[in-house]
Parts: sequence; C-alpha cells; structure tokens
Amino acid sequence: MSTAILTGQPVPGSPLEGDLRSLGFDVRVASDAADTETLLAAVPAGQRVAIVDARFVGHVHALRLGLTDPRFAASAVPGAVTAQPEARADLTRALGATTGSGNGGSALAVDAIADHVAEAIEAGGRALHRPDLGTLVATVPSDPQTRNEARQAVAAVDDEAVRLRTAVKSRDGFFTTYCISPYSRYIARWCARRGLTPNQVTTASLLVALIAAGCAATGTRGGFVAAGLLLLFSFVLDCTDGQLARYSLQYSTLGAWLDATFDRAKEYAYYAGLALGAARGGDDVWALALGAMVLQTARHVVDFSFNEANADSIAASANTSPTAALSDKLDSVGWTVWLRRMIVLPIGERWALIAVLTAVTTPRITLIVLLIGCGLAACYTTAGRVLRSLTRRATRTDRAAQALADLADTGPLASAFAALRSVGLPAPAIAFAGGAVLACVAGLTSYGSPWVVVAAVIYVATSGLAVARPLKGALDWLVPPFFRAAEYGTILLLAAKADVNGALPAAFGLVSAVAYHHYDTVYRIRGGAGAPPHWLVRTIGGHEGRTLVVALAATLLTDTDFTVALTALAVAVALVVLVESIRFWVTAHKRGAPAVHDEGEPA
Repeated sequence: MSTAILTGQPVPGSPLEGDLRSLGFDVRVASDAADTETLLAAVPAGQRVAIVDARFVGHVHALRLGLTDPRFAASAVPGAVTAQPEARADLTRALGATTGSGNGGSALAVDAIADHVAEAIEAGGRALHRPDLGTLVATVPSDPQTRNEARQAVAAVDDEAVRLRTAVKSRDGFFTTYCISPYSRYIARWCARRGLTPNQVTTASLLVALIAAGCAATGTRGGFVAAGLLLLFSFVLDCTDGQLARYSLQYSTLGAWLDATFDRAKEYAYYAGLALGAARGGDDVWALALGAMVLQTARHVVDFSFNEANADSIAASANTSPTAALSDKLDSVGWTVWLRRMIVLPIGERWALIAVLTAVTTPRITLIVLLIGCGLAACYTTAGRVLRSLTRRATRTDRAAQALADLADTGPLASAFAALRSVGLPAPAIAFAGGAVLACVAGLTSYGSPWVVVAAVIYVATSGLAVARPLKGALDWLVPPFFRAAEYGTILLLAAKADVNGALPAAFGLVSAVAYHHYDTVYRIRGGAGAPPHWLVRTIGGHEGRTLVVALAATLLTDTDFTVALTALAVAVALVVLVESIRFWVTAHKRGAPAVHDEGEPA
C-alpha cells in the first residue's frame, strides 16, 4: 500500500480522493504544514508516499504517470510529488525546508506545498522525474474560473485513449507497428483488467513458442503450418507483455530480464525445432540452424557493444559525424524510416519471415533465407556503426571501457597474456587476426588435426593482447563481437568436421549455453547490476579457455567421443550459468532492485 497526503482543504465535488484510491493510495488529509509533516512521519519507511495539492485537477493517467512509475525514486507532476523509500529522506528534508519546520505552520504555508517540495527535492540534488504528459492535463487552478476551464480541458481529452496509445513502444519495426500493435494493445488492456502481470504474459509467450518449436519438430506439413501460426501468436504475446507493462506501469528488473532472455530462448528453440523436423524428413540442417544462431547472436553483440561504448559520450558528441547527420536527415523522410527499420530485420519482420517460410516451404529454405537476410542486415548495421565511430569525435569513458571488457568475457588464460603490453596494434585488429587464424585452420584442416590446437593457442594469446589496454579506441567496441564470432564459429566448424550424428546438435547446445551467459552479461550491465562475478567467468573458462578445450577435444578424441565431450561441456556450462543467473535475478527482485524498462532498438 502507498500513502497519499492531500494538502489543504478538499474541494467540493473533486474526484481526486477517489482517483488516488483507484491507483492504490491510502489517502490522508493534512490541513496545514505541521499536519503534513506529522502525517509524513507516520508513514512506514518502506512505503511510497505522495504529497498532492487538494486543488489538483487532471487526468487519472497523469497521476498514474507521475505517482506510480516504479522506475524512478522521485517524480512529480504539477500539484503532486512522490518518493519511493530510497528517496524518502530527500522528501522529508524538502518538506522541512519548504514549510519551515517549527513555525507551527499556517493555511498559507500549506498552499501549493507539493510544487514547492518538488522544487526543493531537485535543489537538493535528487533527480526528479517529470513525465511527458502530452495532451493529458495536470494543473492546480487558483480560482473557480480556471478550475472550470481545467475541468473542461480534462473532459476534452480521452484519458483511456491516450493510455492505450502510449502503451505501444515509441520506436518499433514496420510489421509490429502496423500488423500487431493495433490490436495487441487491447489484449494488454484485457490482461490488465483481469489482474494479469507482464511476467505472466511473457511466460505464456515462451510456452507458445516452445509448442511451436515442438510442432516444427514433427516434420509434417501440418506441423509446419501450426508452428508458423503459433510463432506469430507467441510474438503477439511478446508485444503484449511490454504494452501491458507500459499500460499499467508494471516495470521490474526481473520482468526486463525475463522478457529479453525469453525472446532469445524462443527464437533459438525454434531453430532447433526446424532442424529436428528436417531430420525427420531425411534432411540435416543442424549446421544451418547453428549458423543462424551464431549470426543472430553476433548481430546482437554488435548492437550491445556499440551502444555501451557510446552510452556516456553521446551527449557530448551527438550528431558530430557526417554519418550521423545523414542518418538524421533520412529519419526526416517517412518512407526511408520504415525502409531502414525493415532492412535490419528486427524481431517482428524476422519472426514473420520465419513463420511464413516455415508454413509454405521447408526448414532448409527457411534457414537459408534467414541466414541471407540476417547477413545483409548485419553488414548494413555494422558498416553504419563503423562509419559513425570513425567520423565521430568522442572520448570514451572508463565506465564504457569497463563495460566492453566485461562483454569480452576474458578468462584466466587470456588474462595472463594481457600482462604483455608491448603490442602496439589496435585491439580490434589483434582480436580479428586471432579469430581469423583459428577459423581458417578449423575450416581448412581435417578433423583431428593438431594444427587446430596450435591455432587455438595463438587465439588465446591474441585475445589477451587485445584486452591488454583499456578499450577506449574508436573501434574497440568490435572486440567482443570478434570474440563471439571466433568462439561460436570454431565450435560450429569443428562439429561439422566431425561429420557424425549428434555432433552438431551437441554444438548447438553448447553455443546456446554460452550465448545465454553472454546475453545475461549484457542484461546485467544494462540493468545497472554490473557484470557477472569473476569467479563465474573463471569457472567456465572465458571465451578463450572454452575454445581451447573444444580444440583439444577435437584433436585428442574420436568423433563420437568428441560429441560426448561437447554434450558434457554444454551441460556443465548451462548448469553453472543458469544456477548463478537465476539466483542473482531472483535475489535482486526480492531485495527491490530498481525497476528497468528499455525501449531500445527493435531486437
């Protein structure tokens, strides 16, 4: 329960008290400043508390946005201010400074106290969120005439229509915007009115996607058609959970993690379902399925690394590059906006493509088209970001460099080589060279060749040298993607070279487990929780350690034993990573970690 303190004499006929109670507030009335301080002190320290001017006139959703958003410790709209437990001390100090504690208070002192307290909170250094209300009304009339005008303004705007419209993500792909969101927002409202939470909808989306993967695994035309339809329905639910979170302001750290993690689990499980279905028809497409997962994961790492590298420098250097200026110019032309969003194959377009191709073609055709489309999208986005980085004048911060180091996932072996700081080559060049040597040797030699181990040792050394210095160069954000491509690609190539049943599915499982760890690292950094603990990275070997182990296994073991080794490694990594990750996120949720909601780029 939250508490709202109304300051001043209630206005006859005002629906304010009822509006606050509908938002979950226990309403108390303070007649003067001293009474306000007394009531504030009586509210339990673990509760949200709001101070609201009794003369307030506005939409319920304006109050909802200003007083119930869990992402912000303190926020305000005209006539109302709120603080969560972590900002309670700031609210108390601001109230004391505003009313002049000890003077006994007066009717004059309590007038407009909420706005004065909000100003005092900001003056005290606490960040105060002021939501963009758009057409919504939130005001404190000073006389009957302005009150009447404010009420007319409230009546002129449909509060619920605004709430539904703003439940949709502000930036999304063409397919999502025009084919899903026009009706999924109403599903979100239906869920909200029945008390369903975003996490429940997220879980339902995962279950539907897993059923779709199971249908694809049947290998029948009816199964493929059902799989395509269910995958689309899963995506509708995937959109609904975020819209429900925005509609009802149910944001949480755990919810953001579930949403992001389940998106990856759904897509990659579906790839596996396609491969199983193809196998039932006598076609082995596991290499294509694993290749699609490797490519898609590498694309995401490019996005994450670039964004983290420039997160702290954007304000100082935004639009300083010709590439950025051209991009902004193109964004001013309607059709180019949608074309560019479709070219990058965001999740909506990608899943629609997969669903349609699954229903009308074969798994092989579906995966080949997906690989071509994602490959072109990766070239487009990466080239644009490289040009931005080369032409933008920006100084990378220590925090950004640390984020890139965490995303690199360097283990103890590479760390030993990192002590050698004599190499003057750029970090991306070193990382690329090491990965390229390893991939070429793994792809061009026969299974069991000892040269793969030699190349893996070289990769370990170059990986350490690449991170020997802080990653603050213009293109240093490319280092983590190069590492991901080298590790995942090597596993794919060696499993394909083994040419034995089960090797590629085992490799798919291993890459899935490792990719989960890398995604989890990203979501922790984005959520402000920091990277996974060092002991976890050391335990699972770091990217270079795992690559060396796989290379040794391919050299020393028979192809059948190699499959067993990949399976065992996949199970071991998955158990360690999942147990630690789930424990971390559940604990963070229970201890009240800050709520997270990321509009971000279309995934």
